[in-house]
Amino acid sequence: MAASERRVNARTSVLLTGVGKRYDIVSAFAQHTTVIAADPNPLAPAQYAAHHRRAVPRIDDPGYVPVLAGLCEQYGVGAVVPLTDLDIEVLAMARAEGAVPAFVPDPEIARATFDKYEAHLLLERLGLPSPPTVLPGEPVARFPVMVKPRQGSGARSIHRADDADAAAFFVDYIREPAMVQVLMDGPEFSIDTLSDLRGRCLNAIPRTMIESRGGESIKGTVIADPELIALGRHVVESLRVRGPCTVQVFRDREFGWGITDVNTRFGGAFPAPMYAALPGRTYPELIVRMARGEEIEPHVGEFRAGITFTRYY
Repeated sequence: MAASERRVNARTSVLLTGVGKRYDIVSAFAQHTTVIAADPNPLAPAQYAAHHRRAVPRIDDPGYVPVLAGLCEQYGVGAVVPLTDLDIEVLAMARAEGAVPAFVPDPEIARATFDKYEAHLLLERLGLPSPPTVLPGEPVARFPVMVKPRQGSGARSIHRADDADAAAFFVDYIREPAMVQVLMDGPEFSIDTLSDLRGRCLNAIPRTMIESRGGESIKGTVIADPELIALGRHVVESLRVRGPCTVQVFRDREFGWGITDVNTRFGGAFPAPMYAALPGRTYPELIVRMARGEEIEPHVGEFRAGITFTRYY
């Protein structure tokens, strides 16, 4: 048996799924443990930053979870971390069945946060601030609004509408289930959080949005805003998130804070929390330590503010 195929006894390795182009995340984990990169595309570039790579079945293939479970057994994986939205619910169900040690929320939370309208309803039920949001044809609180697909990431097919006719046009134009959300007129922020396997928030690192591309932040500054830190912690602990999560919020002049997205995975601006974290407390390091069974004490609000990042990819 080749050295690369030998079983590892200790559960210290990390399996990253849907790695795609996320070379930044894969390489960060690879500095601290053995990393297995899984992606249906055998040419996904980020897999080449890992120690081992596997072209796995598509997420909708019945063989997807069994293949991941086999990789966990083969390489002694203590944490499975998705890098895309697409398999979070699948991994959540697999975790609930004891198939894989996935750092994901419970299935019902994974399902709700994948559908932005269901996420809005969930946030409202939990008493968390969410912008006024309705289904097509229902009355809106005010114009302008944003017409958004209920599923999907980034800014794909999101359109501003200044009146009811424009909203109706874009609902038909995007040709998929949509929702209509009041446009928040204030600044946008993101809060990058990490929670342990009990759903405790370990840290919450807010950042500004200086520039975005395709809905992903490519320039921003880490800020020590107590309100944002507290809000991020409150959101992920209310949802009992496990692992990384990015909470997107706006500060509106009329409605105040409004949560527009909860992504239970690493965000596009991963370098921000990575380099703002204190030594030994980067999110990949903490996940590796949790995979080994360590108990991490929460250190919410302990990070280096004022760091500005600009992505080159």
